[in-house]
Amino acid sequence: MAGGVPQAQALSARWLRVPAGVRPGRSRPVGYGSPLGSVPAVRGPLATGPRWGPSRPLPPSTAPDSHRCCCRRGQKWRETRDPPPATCSARSNLCPARDPPSPPIAARAERRAEAPPTRRRHVTAQRPALDPGPVMLSQIFILSSKGDRLVHKDFRGEAGGGSTDLVDTFYRKITALPRDQAPVFMAHEGLHFVHVRHAGLYFVATTGHDVSPFTIIEFLNRLVTLVRDYCGSLSEKTVSLNFALIYELLDEMLDYGYVQTTAPDVLCNFIQTEPVLSKDFSLLDLSSVGLFGAETQQSKVAPSLAASRPVLPPHRDQGARNEVFLDVVERLTVVIAANGTPTKADIQGEIRLKSYLPSRSELRIGLTEEFCVGKSELRGYGTAVRADQCAFHSSVKLDEFESSRILKVNPSQGELPLMQYQLSDDIPSALPFHLFPTLERDPTGRLRVYLKLRCDLAPKSQALNVRVQLPVPKGVVSLSQELSSPEQTVELQPSLKAIRWVIPRVQGGSQLSALFKLEVPGLSSSSLLEVGPANMSFELPMHTCSGLQIRFLHFTAPPAGLPHRWVRYVTHSDSYVIRL
Repeated sequence: MAGGVPQAQALSARWLRVPAGVRPGRSRPVGYGSPLGSVPAVRGPLATGPRWGPSRPLPPSTAPDSHRCCCRRGQKWRETRDPPPATCSARSNLCPARDPPSPPIAARAERRAEAPPTRRRHVTAQRPALDPGPVMLSQIFILSSKGDRLVHKDFRGEAGGGSTDLVDTFYRKITALPRDQAPVFMAHEGLHFVHVRHAGLYFVATTGHDVSPFTIIEFLNRLVTLVRDYCGSLSEKTVSLNFALIYELLDEMLDYGYVQTTAPDVLCNFIQTEPVLSKDFSLLDLSSVGLFGAETQQSKVAPSLAASRPVLPPHRDQGARNEVFLDVVERLTVVIAANGTPTKADIQGEIRLKSYLPSRSELRIGLTEEFCVGKSELRGYGTAVRADQCAFHSSVKLDEFESSRILKVNPSQGELPLMQYQLSDDIPSALPFHLFPTLERDPTGRLRVYLKLRCDLAPKSQALNVRVQLPVPKGVVSLSQELSSPEQTVELQPSLKAIRWVIPRVQGGSQLSALFKLEVPGLSSSSLLEVGPANMSFELPMHTCSGLQIRFLHFTAPPAGLPHRWVRYVTHSDSYVIRL
């Protein structure tokens, strides 16, 4: 996703603190809870970083005293063992220190005729990524879910009509599309709209020039991350309170529509506007913690709102705590056939880091030793965690990843996606939910739908915010239900022609049931074909379906006062379809 998991989806999870000097083992994992780096804004946060696939191509080895000359001949790289010349330039075609002026053509031909034939030795290297060119934007505006204009910035004055007409045109195009499936790119009178949506807000950029659309998407995702870092959280209220701060961010990030920088290390030197907090957060405030607030006073668990504060505290508060929050977030995409057999099971995972450290001390993150990239690799002695592919941020150092599965990074203040990985059709653990439906007609002519939901998680685990949406025949006029517990709710949605079954909490190993009686005029056998498939959405705190765990978080040279380190695991259902 461009943009990642929405922040609001992980609010029910809790952070677990990693004690100082303790490295939890695999038997007792540490459990809790776009990305900006110093790379140019025209490149993605993971595009310039190394990629590890089943073949895992390693960079070519070079001797310590060797120098790979930056000059090219015939699109080949040369390697020498002399120190690099001072006049060697990466932008020149010839290196003056190594390429003297060429002799005449006749002399060169005579020399080649006299010289004995030799075999050339070429050392290949990874070609540098191509620069897609400067990003030129005309306007940027942020809209609420109702189309209200929260922030608007016109850099070039190229819009034909007023800014209000442009915003109204975009919102009309979005709302005219069915089921909120808006395309990312749209065009209107020579202007191109590119937008991303986070936390119910539309971040929109317009351009009338030939610009890579994926570059604009990357910039908008970085803008979303910066707004979240500097404002603490992302919502309509937060943007309204901090509109002056957001305008200052845009002024520093763009100049006449050209992107200058998105690096937080650079922006923090120029941003002077203080963030406005809607409510001050405190660990002693039990209302922000939840039902088990007393447990958070033992310094082992912190609520997810602990990471929803600005990276630069108001008035540059010197008493702010130095903390590091690490998220392991996974998304499930599952399709289960009518006989209960999974036909598709994919996992999209991401490791995100949010740092509140003023210094950039090196942080070492130990992953599961059995983490394997590819189907054929074998590591460790436990259950293998196999990923088809994974990608890393360009700032992550991988010199110890191949041998010890350790990531090293010098994090700056703010949020950083360290690693992304993918598993396809090979999930080591059981699927979290199975649904067993029964459809029949009662003697009164009503349609009876009986659903039994089984949770296959461990007994100590639980699922939160479980929702089951079941399509029903279009002629349903009434609904009556019988539920197995009082906290469950059911709603008939006539516009969507579906039943929505909501369960706040499901304990691992338990079973829930619901009986729905539908009044359908003219019910026939063909009406039964309109029931299903069922779609589920849920959240699994403290659980990863891939089995990936964090072994330790360790600072190589800890700053003054060891920072507090927190780890969280969250699994979301991206698409969980059960056919009836």
